[in-house]
Amino acid sequence: MPIVKSSFKALPIFRSGFISTVYSGLLRRLKIKQIRERITLRDGDFIDLDWSYSSTPSKSVIILFHGLEGHGQRPYITGAALHFNKNNSDAICVNFRCCSGELNRFYSSYHSGKTDDLEDIIQHVVSLNKYDSIFLKGISLGGNIVLKYLGDGSIVPPQVKAAMAVSVPCDLSGSAKKLHKFKNLPYHINFKWGLVQRLKLKQKKFPQAISKSQIRAIRTLNDFDEVYTSRAHGFENAQDYYKKCSSLQFLKTIQTPVLILNALNDSFLSEACYPYKDVDANPMLHLETPDRGGHVGFISRKGYYYNETRALEFFLECK
Repeated sequence: MPIVKSSFKALPIFRSGFISTVYSGLLRRLKIKQIRERITLRDGDFIDLDWSYSSTPSKSVIILFHGLEGHGQRPYITGAALHFNKNNSDAICVNFRCCSGELNRFYSSYHSGKTDDLEDIIQHVVSLNKYDSIFLKGISLGGNIVLKYLGDGSIVPPQVKAAMAVSVPCDLSGSAKKLHKFKNLPYHINFKWGLVQRLKLKQKKFPQAISKSQIRAIRTLNDFDEVYTSRAHGFENAQDYYKKCSSLQFLKTIQTPVLILNALNDSFLSEACYPYKDVDANPMLHLETPDRGGHVGFISRKGYYYNETRALEFFLECK
């Protein structure tokens, strides 16, 4: 229901979406002490969770989900973990399949709609019988997975009190088209290179699943989704994958308090990624669309980023 008026003001040097995105993604540095736990998923594969803790015993935990080609040590993930640790909350930085420095066991891996892995992670945390409050925060691709999980009929435990999705491409097809625009070429090249390098390792392990010539034919991110993502995960093609996994269609059924933070100058997001009508129709949804911030680039003058402090503020309101 609420369209939230944002208090975020970008510093003059970071008014450019490109500069704030690049600085946040490549230049920010943070130190965090994490303890890794490997859990087994329902299909026999594994996921690595990087834990960090409050200095005093806590009954709350935030679970953080990274974006495309990310991992649990990226500053846009660990920044929130550190902020919550300092405010009496434990934190889990999730590494999606294949993203913890080791190939997963299967040819399939992670994608924008893989909510069964998220469900397994949350059930694992619930089974510890340690936390009264569980908060979810997803960045970009991770945000889409969080929103889809909350609205697609998955059983959400009562311990999950609230969630936040930052720079979330809830319209996957539209965002894919945006990423293929010339202005996003540096990001496009970087994402595609990393994905293809990992696929080459997969090909050595599963030569019957994909050929070297098929990999060489990949020129764009859409090609990658056609050749690998869709086929490895049971979709007809890239557009079928985008259609079925976009969280936009599930917003109306979310019954958990959610804050969506999408900057208006985020070059990754299509017009549909600012779902004003859906938010207006569902009292559980809150949408904040500051003019600036780029893609996960909500840089503050000192200390933690705006999206990190805003998450704590919102979750405390919902607790």
